[in-house]
Amino acid sequence: MRMMKKLTAAIAAATTLGFASMTHAEEFDTAIGTIDASMTATLATDYIWRGQSQTDGKGAVQASLDFAHESGVYLGAWGSNVDSDDFGGASIELDYYVGYGGAITEEVTYDLAWANYTFPGNSSIDVYEWLASVSAYGFTVGLKDTYNNADNHYYYVGYDLALPYDIGLGLHYGDSNDKTGDGFDYNDWALTLSKEALGLGWAVMYSDTDISDENCAYGSTDSCGSNVTFAVSKSF
Repeated sequence: MRMMKKLTAAIAAATTLGFASMTHAEEFDTAIGTIDASMTATLATDYIWRGQSQTDGKGAVQASLDFAHESGVYLGAWGSNVDSDDFGGASIELDYYVGYGGAITEEVTYDLAWANYTFPGNSSIDVYEWLASVSAYGFTVGLKDTYNNADNHYYYVGYDLALPYDIGLGLHYGDSNDKTGDGFDYNDWALTLSKEALGLGWAVMYSDTDISDENCAYGSTDSCGSNVTFAVSKSF
């Protein structure tokens, strides 16, 4: 269902993992058209963002609330705990996003969105970002443009494939570029296997970056290296 793909894209805008299963969304007929709504709760052994741990290698509790209109417009909110030592005392990240998803052909879709990443307790590190992506035949290419605080371009490519036994395979490669020239550029990559079973979404992800230990921005130096993350999610 195309509307479900829009909701999945919204979740992916907020987090690299994107483990949430959106198959249980509720559909409502309203005076302004059909709206799909979904709530998802996720438990994960880590919160990985662009290859880097945001919880210093510790577990994460995450939740989302999403609405998608039949026109293609969607909006939502997503939240997770983060490591307070690395976020100026903030221990929670709350993200808000709005976007539009549409189809060029049956196999080619696009997604445009705006997101606000907030950190209650330290608003000075809040981030605004434009996002755009095109998907075709399992491939997705996209750009995320941060225009305040961390002035950054993030280019990425992904590929999703259905394996036997209803197992999903997701491949990801990202290239982070500092637009000011004052920071550091790096690449990240990930491989995710996912499956729905027992009414839950299950996933395991291997991720890594080419960041050297001395340039690791979050948590211990291990936070930027290879990582295996497990997660389980439930949608309502």
